[in-house]
Amino acid sequence: MSARNDIVDSIVWAGELKPDELERARRGLAERVFTKGSYICHRGDRLDYWTGVVDGLIKISAISAAGKAMTFAGVTDGGWFGEGSVLKNERRKYDVVAIRDTRLVMLSRSTFMWLFDNSTGFNRFLVRQLNERMGQFIATIEYDRILDPTARVARNLSWFFNRALYPLAGNEIEISQEELGLLAGVSRQVVNRSLRVLEEKGLLRAEHGRIMIVDAEALSRYGS
Repeated sequence: MSARNDIVDSIVWAGELKPDELERARRGLAERVFTKGSYICHRGDRLDYWTGVVDGLIKISAISAAGKAMTFAGVTDGGWFGEGSVLKNERRKYDVVAIRDTRLVMLSRSTFMWLFDNSTGFNRFLVRQLNERMGQFIATIEYDRILDPTARVARNLSWFFNRALYPLAGNEIEISQEELGLLAGVSRQVVNRSLRVLEEKGLLRAEHGRIMIVDAEALSRYGS
């Protein structure tokens, strides 16, 4: 089996496509690897691909004119991002950074638009994706303004257990305290204290480099 077929087998939305649509998608895919700390794109860049994470972890963020940093989302294995910019054929309004060594699969815009114009299954997936992502971004703005650091850590963790956005999610995630701090916009020390609080409340179990979720729903509501 070719490497490209292996990539397709790992893509959740491929299961929504008819055989001819799947073959068209396969021809439009490419794979790239980014090392930890690398920019996948800068705010203002053109990135004419819809992009998924095969394995790794990336951060989608921006810095305001006043210098305030805001993280919009973290994306890990099985997650896809950037469909809005591809649909609108616009420059990216955010930075995308690899928080750890990351392997991406990238679908060309021309193939994306062909599927958008021709595939009912692909459009069903996109509607679900856009709806969930919009809810996530609205929640991000809310908690960035009103939640305490522990609640911000809890909400950032809960993102990764949204089955619509991260269909490969189980009940645990491999993530370091440093990585979680970068996503939540807090220090590693704050993450450490926050995880102890959340563990005491029975919402998760934290081990070195790994967090097991006990109650994902309660984690998503923590601090409300």
